[in-house]
Amino acid sequence: MKQPTIAPYGSWKSPLTSDLLVQGSLGVGQPQLDGEDIYWVEMRPNEGGRNVIVRRAPDGAVADVTPQGFNARNKVHEYGGGDYVVAGGVIYFTNFSDQGLYRLEPGGEPDFLTGAGKRHADLLFDKWRNAVIAVCEDHTNGSEPLNSLVAVKTDGSYSQTLAQGRDFYSSPALSPDGKYLAWLEWNHPNMPWDGTELWLAEFTEDGSLTEKRKVAGGSDESVFQPQWSLRGYLHFVSDRSGWWNLYALRDDGEIERDCTIEAECGQPQWVFALSTYAFVAPSRLVCAYSQDGLMRLAMVDTISDAWADIPTPYTDMQYVRADAQRIVMRAASPTEPASIVLLDLAAKEFVTLRRSSDLQLDAGYVAIAQAVEFPTENGLTAHGFYYAPTNPDYAAPAGEKPPLLVMSHGGPTAQALGYFYPKIQYWTSRGIAVLDVNYGGSTGYGRAYRQRLNGQWGVVDVDDCCNGAKYLVEKGLADGQKLMITGGSAGGYTTLCALAFRDVFRAGASHYGVSDAEALELDTHKFESRYSHSLIGPYPAEVELYRQRSPIHYAHQLSCPVIFFQGLEDKVVPPAQSETMFEAVKRKGIPTAYVTFEGEQHGFRQAPNIRRALDGELYFYSRIFGFELAEMVEPVAIVNL
Repeated sequence: MKQPTIAPYGSWKSPLTSDLLVQGSLGVGQPQLDGEDIYWVEMRPNEGGRNVIVRRAPDGAVADVTPQGFNARNKVHEYGGGDYVVAGGVIYFTNFSDQGLYRLEPGGEPDFLTGAGKRHADLLFDKWRNAVIAVCEDHTNGSEPLNSLVAVKTDGSYSQTLAQGRDFYSSPALSPDGKYLAWLEWNHPNMPWDGTELWLAEFTEDGSLTEKRKVAGGSDESVFQPQWSLRGYLHFVSDRSGWWNLYALRDDGEIERDCTIEAECGQPQWVFALSTYAFVAPSRLVCAYSQDGLMRLAMVDTISDAWADIPTPYTDMQYVRADAQRIVMRAASPTEPASIVLLDLAAKEFVTLRRSSDLQLDAGYVAIAQAVEFPTENGLTAHGFYYAPTNPDYAAPAGEKPPLLVMSHGGPTAQALGYFYPKIQYWTSRGIAVLDVNYGGSTGYGRAYRQRLNGQWGVVDVDDCCNGAKYLVEKGLADGQKLMITGGSAGGYTTLCALAFRDVFRAGASHYGVSDAEALELDTHKFESRYSHSLIGPYPAEVELYRQRSPIHYAHQLSCPVIFFQGLEDKVVPPAQSETMFEAVKRKGIPTAYVTFEGEQHGFRQAPNIRRALDGELYFYSRIFGFELAEMVEPVAIVNL
């Protein structure tokens, strides 16, 4: 047996290059069932980040259905989702370049239905009225866009408003007989995980809605995914108990719980058309739920409330769809990347239909996520996933501890999940340990954990990232002098706050991160324009607090190197924030770098830019900490080095 080469952590040669990571990589999601056909969406970095709708026929043949020149993606809430719906082989989808809504007949070309300053998302086909029901975001009024729920005729002849007057709408759901429509709505300053309302109405003969009534929800109750059972009962997820659990509306108007479990059956609605459960029979549903940071799959009897776990290899499951014979979803395991997966209910076998990566990494190079809990401020416990340096070809010199890269997820209302993520393996296979932190404010641990961040953004998240790093140092799993922190968007904000307001990390990377909380409040899109009111405080009443929480005003306290990556078309966190922070760090004489990408928005979708950001961050750390890289990567220009 070959003896491993002794080499410092960080300098190990990895089989996982950035080229290999990006080559053949995809984003996969939004599966749908239509008869015996299965559809999903692929985001292709090698095609400039284009979204393509794909169809799998019953014989297993897979083919693109949206033609070249079309990008099935919308910008409602800027994050989009619910980009298409399929019925009887006819596809209705949104196109990114013009934000138009299109109809695509089998074998035909897309026909434009509507658009012209209006964006559509969360598409739902209404066969009774030959219409597509959708969330509409109207940008034609010249001020804050107006949101509504609309029905667009499938021939594009007209669009009918079904509900309006609230700031936001989502999740339209038709009853099995087509007589009723349920949906969610909410107002500023709430985000959908803070408080939403579930409404129900009946269709009239002219297609409008009547007898509108609120079923559940409010400013302090988050309702998620209304869904009708095959028996005609309205089900939904609510966190009224402190956990996102399943509920149903009875015939007498009373609400009963389908299950009682300290676990999350819901998710934060950053994008549209999320689904954690689906019906396989009139009184049976399959549900993906999160418990202790990991996801599981269960079969639920809605009459007896019986709950039976379905054994799976997966720790992350999203976009659950089902019929009587099968379940389809996006799933990932500790050793397999996110994939479109089919479960045949009769055979009880999982079949992978499409992997998000062609990468075939030998098991010896795969770092398996280890769930960790660690003490944090105020006697509380925080969570994360630890990934050890893993490469069978190398060992570190005796007594050497590995560098640690702490990852702070975006959102901040989101969740790190312990599955195979190639970008994490990129670091661990080079000898760099990773801690992916679920700081207070993350989902997956109940409403109270999610609300730890209320009024404390830039404090609780930072404390938890710092305490997670110190915990691993105390356990002998990391070198306290080689601690790094990285994050994108809100995770970039946490990164910059940690570097400006704490003295734990020795370097960091901000990917399109917030540096000026007040500027974000004054210059961002509608969906998040009041988000900071719960995270920090009401504005402008708490303007001084916003400034105190903004790293841009405390660059003089920053004493370690930082690199910035920024898309120049970002409307969520405008480039001016990264530019200003970079200039401030540069003036202070600290090593820093600023890498920009033309044509990128909030998050990088193009293969060359994904590769550049990954290699650039590695190169930056290698120069700061002085370890030699095993392979050549394109340098970044570092000032003050």
